Amino acid sequence: MTSDILSKKILILGCGNILFGDDGFGPYVAEELQKNYKIPENVCVINAGSSVRNILFDIALSEKKPTKIIIVDAIDDGKTPGEIVELPVEKIPENKIDDFSMHQLPTSNLLKELKDLCNVDVIIIACQIEHIPEEVTTSISKKLTDAIPETCKRIYEIINSSLP
Repeated sequence: MTSDILSKKILILGCGNILFGDDGFGPYVAEELQKNYKIPENVCVINAGSSVRNILFDIALSEKKPTKIIIVDAIDDGKTPGEIVELPVEKIPENKIDDFSMHQLPTSNLLKELKDLCNVDVIIIACQIEHIPEEVTTSISKKLTDAIPETCKRIYEIINSSLP
């Protein structure tokens, strides 16, 4: 990962696999932010896809670190499909801390370490999936598509409240 990215004040990571329907929510949000929002110079939006673990490790090991990381992901937590939740790292359920499965929050223990040991403010914005298909598909459900603008608006609010 380039030091230019790590020198940004805020890093937004859109996580998920666009080949598995609703799991691609995070990358679709990242794409929407890049296309339709004016992103400040000291903010970087990355479609992390399913490589978020590698990016988080690079951040943890780097001398330069962002002051804030916003993780955008799809979750299957029994909520209403399309419902957006904002989770502080402290609120990640204990049973998900070491969960590296495809449809769970990314590398939860590493997020906690970034917050606690590296003083990086970590915010997780997640959207409840409607369905993860058994076959490859690059489209997400209407409920998640409808949640993208609200998610982008919330991220933009966080950016604006975090910068001078």
